[in-house]
Amino acid sequence: MSADFHKLLFDISEALVADELAALKFLSREYIPTGKLEAIQDPKAFFKVLQEKGMIEAGNLSFLKELLYRINRMDLLAAHLGSSREEMARELQISGRAKVSAYRQLLYRIAEDLTPEDVKCVKFLLQKEMPKNKLQDNASMLKVLLEMERNEIIKEDDLAVLKDILKGFRADVKKQIDIYEEKKKEDDSKEKLHCPVPVSVHPSGQGAEGETPHLLVESYKMKNNPHGYCVILNNHIFKNPHEVREGTLKDGEAVKRVFQWLQFETVEHRNLEAKQMYAELKGYSKKDHSNMDCFVCFIFSHGEKDKIQGADHELVNIKDLLSCFSGSNCPSLAGKPKLFFIQACQGSVRHPAVTVKEDFSGHLETDATPLTSIPDQADILVGTATVEDYECYRCPETGSIYIQCLCKKMELLCPLCKDLITILTEVNKEVGGRVLNGWKQMPKITSTLRKQLIFQIPQSQSIGK
Repeated sequence: MSADFHKLLFDISEALVADELAALKFLSREYIPTGKLEAIQDPKAFFKVLQEKGMIEAGNLSFLKELLYRINRMDLLAAHLGSSREEMARELQISGRAKVSAYRQLLYRIAEDLTPEDVKCVKFLLQKEMPKNKLQDNASMLKVLLEMERNEIIKEDDLAVLKDILKGFRADVKKQIDIYEEKKKEDDSKEKLHCPVPVSVHPSGQGAEGETPHLLVESYKMKNNPHGYCVILNNHIFKNPHEVREGTLKDGEAVKRVFQWLQFETVEHRNLEAKQMYAELKGYSKKDHSNMDCFVCFIFSHGEKDKIQGADHELVNIKDLLSCFSGSNCPSLAGKPKLFFIQACQGSVRHPAVTVKEDFSGHLETDATPLTSIPDQADILVGTATVEDYECYRCPETGSIYIQCLCKKMELLCPLCKDLITILTEVNKEVGGRVLNGWKQMPKITSTLRKQLIFQIPQSQSIGK
């Protein structure tokens, strides 16, 4: 990275004061995890985190320009970035250019528009809703809004409490919320996709193909960067040296490549004992996922039906792992998709093959276990390498049949805006169509997703091979 770029960031950071740093952090909450934001104490550290997240870089300063525009530092915008208020206003009117969400913009405008006396009124009216130590005299309106978000008093799609507070003494500001809500309704309706439903209608006495009706199918929002965590629990080496899962590291590499490309914060944990596997996922369920869209977990191991084996040969119930992410145990992921992909057998029975020409003749190994059901919670999908009671297969040289196929299909179909269920159905078709040393493997999808899940592809970015 050039010295000029570092000098630019240094000069801008030197010109920013504490209140402006707080504003920049507030406007970036959808891109930087809360823990990292709270640790930032100076503008240089803030810019460093933005670089780590890929939000600013030499040759791409659009987000930095937008932030300076939002906090009204037109002098810095003109002197260091060669832009003006008018140019930025035109730029941000173009669809997809604005990175700060309409919701975050609204809250920031409200904080800017309220007078000190207005802020005192807001704090007074919130006394029954929030702890008094969060409503101290020196707490800025931005801090009050952050605490309202933390306490789930306000959300992107629920600003009723804030509207009720403002209507008594700042009806003009309350009107801003009304306008935002109307615009959001319009935008949400545009986000709904026309999805063709493969239903043929044959009128009585006719054999012609019927029309294909269309349904409006809503999609989960995937707007944050990162979209969420992708956690890989990859058990390769066990206490019994004969149980080494050769090829599983190839699966880990494939998943990391694909999900880093899809803008997930990807972490791999290897060779965990059963209790450690549970503790690791429990830890992720306790994190704040407010600024994330989704959670993904891959589990590669041996096991038994409904159980996963740790590196210590002890077993952990899959249902217990999933229950960590129920709405009550992980409220910041409530209403957001939680995806679990499990490479393991569901039993020890070999799936018989139909009369199909063999298309795989290499050495295959078997794994062991996933699940028969998931907790009765919405927005959970579990993809398993095989149906109940049957084995699944892994090649020591190239990785498991299921995971490698899944990664290849995501690389191929995500750029075509195919939803996850469609991609997994293609995986089922391909894996189920192969004959593996005389035996078959049939993956399974178990889903309580309520909307389509379409992974957003970063612009001008190709997947690394």
